[in-house]
Amino acid sequence: MFQGHDIACDRGERRIFSGLDFQIAPGQALVLRGPNGCGKTSLLRMAATLLKTAAGQLTWDGADIAEDPEEHRARLHYVAHQDAVKSALTVRENIATWSKIRGSADARIDTAMAAFGIAHLADTPAQYLSAGQHRRAALARLIASPATLWLLDEPTVSLDADGTACLQQAIMDHRADKGMVMAATHIELGLDDVEILQLKPQ
Repeated sequence: MFQGHDIACDRGERRIFSGLDFQIAPGQALVLRGPNGCGKTSLLRMAATLLKTAAGQLTWDGADIAEDPEEHRARLHYVAHQDAVKSALTVRENIATWSKIRGSADARIDTAMAAFGIAHLADTPAQYLSAGQHRRAALARLIASPATLWLLDEPTVSLDADGTACLQQAIMDHRADKGMVMAATHIELGLDDVEILQLKPQ
């Protein structure tokens, strides 16, 4: 169980939100909603241990994630606005890099490319990809190197309808395998039985 208890976020001298509580159990998805500037990205960065909470506590099975941030990072994927795809590497090389970091089997690389419809681009340098293909390559890491918790910040950016469908299927398969998802998105992902966390600027 991943939980937030009375979480607050400051940006400069301004408090963005406070008193925020949530929980995500195995197989669950939590969708963050709210206007620009309400703190959705900040909350995801806190969940990834990239930003400290101004107050409150984030816990994994009751243990504060701040006590061992490296252990927490090992159980998650954070896909942000910047997709971390290296332009000089091919699609396969990019995905293989993420896979090796996690110690995953090479066989998952082909599965990951197929899941996001980019197998035909395996040997194409990322610099020649369209924005949507770039995003698909970034999202393929979710399949290539498994992690329990997916933190997704506007994951459908640049995706067409087919790419969005690939992401929907990946999320459904992940949840069916007891994975957890926390996503900030303005687009309806078409997922069943999701929890909505509405953030409101103070």
